[in-house]
Amino acid sequence: MTHSFIVACMNNTNQGGFTLYELMVTVAIVGIVLAFGVPNMRQYNQNSKMTSTANDLHAAFHLARSEASRAKTNITLCASANSTTAGADCGGTWDQGYIVFVDSDGDIARAGATETVLRAQPAIADGVTLKVEGNANFFGFAATGLGRGDIGPNTALTRVVMCDDRGNITAAGGNSAARVFVATPLGRATIQRDIDLIQDVLDDLGETCP
Repeated sequence: MTHSFIVACMNNTNQGGFTLYELMVTVAIVGIVLAFGVPNMRQYNQNSKMTSTANDLHAAFHLARSEASRAKTNITLCASANSTTAGADCGGTWDQGYIVFVDSDGDIARAGATETVLRAQPAIADGVTLKVEGNANFFGFAATGLGRGDIGPNTALTRVVMCDDRGNITAAGGNSAARVFVATPLGRATIQRDIDLIQDVLDDLGETCP
């Protein structure tokens, strides 16, 4: 009798799993989610890179300006191809990285460890392109906290357009997918996302985005 009871229970056990129809529906739903989700995720990653690139440069300018005023000394921000090394100095392009350092003699060239690096920014994120006006590679602040302007034959940074493979198009929120960084001669820095303004800057520079 016990044997018959066990067999009956086994015969009544529910079988789990998906039917073919349920599996097809699940696959279709996953396909729809991916079709909408993957492009949005890519755009999110691109926006994050653009925002980070612009904010990092803006923060470096703010640090240089405030430190010059606080310490009453020259502070220079410059492009650097070796920004994260102990011997970091000026040279290279902004996309390779940049440094903010105490420029005691004001020659926009770091003189070793005696001119302390206050901030070292590594290379910018992959996929982001910089269009730099006049190929400028520095901006200097005097002890007053004001910009020093051009120094000798060296042109101070004024405008930088930042873009990726989307170009200067309208993105979420009605703003451009690109950015333009603007530094006034006095050293005040702003970031703009107006699509027409960015196009005007690109036209001035004779550049396209990307």
